[in-house]
Formats: sequence, structure tokens, C-alpha cells
Amino acid sequence: MKHVHSGKVRDLYETDDGLLLMVASDRLSAFDYVLEPDIPDKGAILTQMSLWWFDQLKDVVPNHVVARGDDARSVLCRPLRMVPVECVARGYLAGGGLGEYRSDGTVSGVRLPDGLEDGSRLPEPIFTPSTKAPAGQHDEPISYEQVAAEVGAETAEELRRITLAVYTRGAEIALERGIILADTKIELGWDADGMLTLGDEVLTPDSSRFWPADEWRPGRAQPSFDKQYVRDWLLSPESGWDKASGNPPPRLPDHVVERTRQRYLEAYERVTEAPFGG
Repeated sequence: MKHVHSGKVRDLYETDDGLLLMVASDRLSAFDYVLEPDIPDKGAILTQMSLWWFDQLKDVVPNHVVARGDDARSVLCRPLRMVPVECVARGYLAGGGLGEYRSDGTVSGVRLPDGLEDGSRLPEPIFTPSTKAPAGQHDEPISYEQVAAEVGAETAEELRRITLAVYTRGAEIALERGIILADTKIELGWDADGMLTLGDEVLTPDSSRFWPADEWRPGRAQPSFDKQYVRDWLLSPESGWDKASGNPPPRLPDHVVERTRQRYLEAYERVTEAPFGG
């Protein structure tokens, strides 16, 4: 197979018949850096969790999956012409959305009520797109009007509709399992027939914030089953890293690697209600 592309987490290969083999590595990225060392089993967990979610969402939006790969971390899929916008849905206030709200009361141009806190539930889920920055650069929030200017009004409306539908279905299923889906980012692209199609991964700890519902307390950072744990460690005094320094983050210690693996594993097993098979 021909190597096509390597991203922060995934490697893409083209098959002889024009399909793509997508392989999820155990690499972990945060703050636009690929961290060291890898997180054991992470690639397989992401792939198997995405495949489970693709099946749950097949009546909401078509996806790019053709078949499972020969191992737990790979999937054979149809090539897509990717939309040049990051499609994000938020049902709760956290992360970059919280910072933007504290600055001017909006998230991606959407005006929110006064008095919201870290972890507050929003009156309704909102579409908060961002730029799709090149490797090494940071995605920036953009307004719905900017999306429409980029891809056209009709496509922008479909992007918003699909993103919110995926979030809504995902949040309902997760809550049945005691998990709050705070927000998520999805990748959409056009297939050979021009249909918007769900690609890459979906509703994993890499692309979403998962919080234990029984521990949700607005006004503080929430416990999580995602890579927020690693972000928090990197910004802690223990890591000794200054994000503004321009220097890469330090190597993750063994206890952070193991706890991160456990969080990804618990997210998988709680959502799918099945043991992880590796």
C-alpha cells in the first residue's frame, strides 16, 4: 500500500483499489504537540470505539467505513474530500469555549446567557465551528457566518444540522450510561457522489469531553474520561512546563501514561458496555 499521510494520531495508506486504510497509532497530542511516550492500546481503543459509534449513528449520517481492518487499530474506508472547517458541537461550557465566553459572552459568535460557569449546561446544544489549522498551528473559533462564506449557505446549514444531530444522539446514549458528553468535534467530507459523510473518528476521548454524570458540579473543572487529564498535568507545577515558552512539553511520567490509558479504557467500556478486547 502507498503511504498517503501521517497526522498527529493517524496514518493513512491507499490500497490498490483506491480505498484508504486508516491506522490509529498510540500517539497522544495536546496543545498542538505530539507527546512522548505513546499511550498503550490507545489506537485500538479509539478505532473500536469509533466503529461502535459509527454503527449507532448510521441513521443520522452516512460514514466512510467499508470494513474493519485486519487488526484492532485499523479500518478500511472510502476517501472523502474533507470540509475545510472543524465542526464542533457543545452542550456544556468548557475548554476553549469557556475562555471565549469569559472574554465576551459568546462562543463562535453565539451569544450565551450571563452567569454561566465552568461546566454549566447550555440552554441548548450549539454549533461552534473553528478553523482547520495546519499541523503545528492552533484552530481558531469562527462564526457561522464565516463558515457560510467559506463553503456556501446551503452547506453551512447542513454542517450545523449534522453536527448537532450527531451530538444529540451521542449525548443521549452516553447519558444512559452515566456519562455527560460535554462537547465533540467531528470530521465531515464529501464522498464521490457529493454527499456529506462522517469520516476520521467519532465520539472518542480524543475528540470529545466525557464527564461522569454523578460527579458533575458546575463552577469547577469536571472529572473526565478523556485527555483533559493530560492537559491538566502539563499545566500543573509537577510538569514544570511553561506553555508560553515555545518549548515542547516534557515526557509524560509512567503514572500519567497509565492513568491516561485507564481513562480511555473506562470511556470505551462504559460507553459500549463491553470489555475491551485489544
